[in-house]
Amino acid sequence: MKESIHKYFQVGTVQWMSYPKLDPMESLRAICRDDFFDAIELKGFGVKNAEAKALLEQSRLRVCYGAQPRLLGPKLNPNAIDEADRKKAEATLLEGADEAKLLGAKGIAFLAGKWENETKEQAYEQLLKTTRNVCSYAATLGLAVELEVFDFDMDKAALIGPAPYAAKFAADMRATHSNFGILVDLSHFPTTYETSRFVVQTLRPYITHVHFGNAVVKPACDGYGDLHPRMGYPNGANDVPELVDYLRVLRQEGFFCAEEPLVLSMEVTPRPGEDEQIVLANTKRALNRAWALLED
Repeated sequence: MKESIHKYFQVGTVQWMSYPKLDPMESLRAICRDDFFDAIELKGFGVKNAEAKALLEQSRLRVCYGAQPRLLGPKLNPNAIDEADRKKAEATLLEGADEAKLLGAKGIAFLAGKWENETKEQAYEQLLKTTRNVCSYAATLGLAVELEVFDFDMDKAALIGPAPYAAKFAADMRATHSNFGILVDLSHFPTTYETSRFVVQTLRPYITHVHFGNAVVKPACDGYGDLHPRMGYPNGANDVPELVDYLRVLRQEGFFCAEEPLVLSMEVTPRPGEDEQIVLANTKRALNRAWALLED
């Protein structure tokens, strides 16, 4: 493409994935200083939230809040069959919405919890209950809510899930809450045995946010599962050709919008022994190359 990618997307990175070892405030400063990025996806900074907010206000970055760590760390499940357990997950998401608002985010993203086949339908209803409550509260704060689609049987084993099931869930949510959307990630397509075209076309009416990255889906290989290694990692499923295809499908389905650009964030993280800044530079180069190879 001859035109800049920044015309059509707000290019971002997931802070806690890009910099898992560096002090969060230092990595925040690094991203704020890097004019390659138009957006940042972050979690809270605890007692340093006010300091972080001041940096973000200076930066002109679009702020996105990821509540996935709030659930994954303590193993909370927003679709838990046990109502007390479900409410614990809902409570942390409501707290996350408050923190997102404080940090200047426009929305909050999260993921579904694990499920069992015999209770799948009940889990679906529990997830609807949680998501509707979060959406209702978020709406009072002027926030959007996004559910990220994950694998259903490989690593995270999340209820949502394959693209058709995510589309059903999104349709049910949109029937009651217009501030709900779906976040899709190229990294997850190999883990759900789906293609970019199938996922994007299936979820097109509901997609409000996009990620890209890599995954190793060959069993017994290093980095197997939902670990987001760098682009081109040995035995990985995604590199520049897959990213070109992803961008091509997004364009064909109408997601290149200069007036209201979507956030397109890289979600990669270093493997043991790798350098955080080099892996981030690798990802920028992969994106730049893919964009250069995309036909005008």
